[in-house]
Amino acid sequence: MAWGHTGSPTRFRKAHQTLSARKLMVTVFWDAEGILLIEFMTHETTINSEVYCRTLKKLKRAIQNNRRGLLSSGVVLLHDNARPHTAVRTGEVLRKFKWDVFQHPPYRKDLALSDFHLFIAMKKWLGDSISLTMRNLKTL
Repeated sequence: MAWGHTGSPTRFRKAHQTLSARKLMVTVFWDAEGILLIEFMTHETTINSEVYCRTLKKLKRAIQNNRRGLLSSGVVLLHDNARPHTAVRTGEVLRKFKWDVFQHPPYRKDLALSDFHLFIAMKKWLGDSISLTMRNLKTL
């Protein structure tokens, strides 16, 4: 039984949930100067300690290439306490790199500073991409 207007159809179709082929998982690292590394994960990749350690090695190369001197002055990484982040193997890689880990503050739904910073940069990037696409469409 469902409420509806007098002219509404009496039969309702049940929505079927389908998996989207367009969903992507992205890992993003940034500092005060901007984005350092964006890594798009391959389809059906599970983030575990091994994958996360490979990503940290890519991050180290990105820092070497884009922020000269930062590695010698010290890197402080802020990540949460997810299993790949706290795994023994991840800890070994971080010690090898001589990187410190800043303790992640407890979750508060009204305060997500890292998301705030990231989404402003992402909004600008998406806005620039959309305007470029619109300009390209107008020239066709």
